[in-house]
Amino acid sequence: MKFKLFTAACLTCFITYNLSAQEDKGYKVYQFPANMIPKIDGKTDDWDSFPKELIVGTDQLWDDSGKYPKVDPKNLDVKVKVAWVKGLNRLYFLYEAYDNYWDFTHPGLHNDIFEIVVDGDLSGGPLIDEQHPNQKLDRWETYFAYHGVHAQNYHIFTPAVGKDWALAWGSQPWIKNLPYSNIAYSYNFKPGESGKLTAEFWITPFDYAGAEGPLRAVESVLFDNKKIGLTWAIIDYDDVNDETVKGFWNLSKHHKMYGNSSLGTIFTLQPLEEKYRKPFEAKWSFIVTDMAKREVTFKDQSRGKINKWHWDFGDGTFSNEQNPVHRYKNPGKYLVVLNIEGPDGKARWANQWDVAVK
Repeated sequence: MKFKLFTAACLTCFITYNLSAQEDKGYKVYQFPANMIPKIDGKTDDWDSFPKELIVGTDQLWDDSGKYPKVDPKNLDVKVKVAWVKGLNRLYFLYEAYDNYWDFTHPGLHNDIFEIVVDGDLSGGPLIDEQHPNQKLDRWETYFAYHGVHAQNYHIFTPAVGKDWALAWGSQPWIKNLPYSNIAYSYNFKPGESGKLTAEFWITPFDYAGAEGPLRAVESVLFDNKKIGLTWAIIDYDDVNDETVKGFWNLSKHHKMYGNSSLGTIFTLQPLEEKYRKPFEAKWSFIVTDMAKREVTFKDQSRGKINKWHWDFGDGTFSNEQNPVHRYKNPGKYLVVLNIEGPDGKARWANQWDVAVK
């Protein structure tokens, strides 16, 4: 009987989790080559190579305020492009929006807003103090120890005039400053007018971002095919003096996505397009697996059809294995070289003194 009760409880937890887990609709984050990193200047030409099929438009959103039953591009027309660059734990955004009434006269939150929630490790769950699972805790304790720590919410003002570019909703405003984020705008309208705005920016997702500052922070490591929690909403004010005249255009099907990353959507980081990759090249990485024994594990990361590998470990020894494990007799800094051969030719990859043992 106890086993049956346990099973039922687990099933309930499983069902509850899946009802609230991030939804994977197939959204993708495009990868820019390292020599094509967008310049944050508010211009769109750096994004010309971005695939049209990866653009998330207003047609993907719904107004969960109930004021606008369907999308009207004459009222609001938005296109969002999201990208990343291997080796940089940043998400790049190009936000292009036409609005028939831009509202940005107030110093506070009454401002047209692009609101982003990012959960770099898909840890899920509430991220703001109001939604902390233990409501008996002191409000300020949960704010400083919890709000925005494992996932982050950015209220990006579109545009920001006479104030900082975003409210990083939590106890860690340092995440919206260099070297963790950057933004540039382009627009030519005045408050109350219609027109098009471009906001080009990048943010850094964090697995841990505490109120104490960046010293103990842990950036979310981005890599090919990684899935991350990412969702957004657009708050569109249409009356400078009336808080109720606004739309809440949501990418998620859940209104409370703003404070619970489990109610958002999933994006997948795309590998680099083939046209930007060499069809045949040698490359490798390594890790010291046993420092006391000076043991190093090498990993072949070459591309193309390969039938021969030849490693020179820099200490007078060699290997023809693809992924060898080597023990160095003496401490030192070594030049390690990998030569590969295949139907398409030969290639070499050398690292000077990267491999060091003591």
